Amino acid sequence: MTSTRSLVRRAALGVTAATAALVLAACGSDGGSSDNGSGTRTSAPASAEDTAGAHNDQDVDFAQGMIPHHQQALQMAQMAKSQASSAEVKDLASRIEKAQDPEIETMSGWLEAWGENVPSGMPGMDHGGHGSDDSSDMPGMMDAKDMDKLMEASGTNFDTMFLTMMVEHHEGAVQMAATEQDKGRYGPAKKLADDIITAQTAEIEEMNQLLGKS
Repeated sequence: MTSTRSLVRRAALGVTAATAALVLAACGSDGGSSDNGSGTRTSAPASAEDTAGAHNDQDVDFAQGMIPHHQQALQMAQMAKSQASSAEVKDLASRIEKAQDPEIETMSGWLEAWGENVPSGMPGMDHGGHGSDDSSDMPGMMDAKDMDKLMEASGTNFDTMFLTMMVEHHEGAVQMAATEQDKGRYGPAKKLADDIITAQTAEIEEMNQLLGKS
């Protein structure tokens, strides 16, 4: 009788140990695919299928629209290096360039992972007459004529024109980012939209102060 009880007890302990091992294994496998609440993976990188399933059409529109929007801001910032007379304007232009260039690379990476087209040109910047109307539905974008005027300006005239145009440009970016926050699905894209709103709203206030509007 004692021998039988011992066998039953050892068998039960064996089942318990096996169950615990399975639970631990399951917990370990969950850790490779969990997220931090923002839609981004915390350990093992997401597969192409996972990435494709984590976004919606709005995320694609956001990236495809914000890339050329940022590219135009970089073009304007490049002009400021040689044409601006104000140290404040040159410093602002440098900060815009440092912030937005990496964001272009990030958004391009998303589109490539999703199998979507990565914009290669800036609407309104084709002086050959092609694509200059593409910016009509993109808030804050300058057209080719605006960019020509800025290119021809210098000194304090450039400073005023640059700040005025960049305020409008930033306001458009904030509007686009707000749409992404409201309708987007991809966590990193929504986080970037939040960063854009925060940074560019502050820069709008700074530029308005330089223009003497606040």
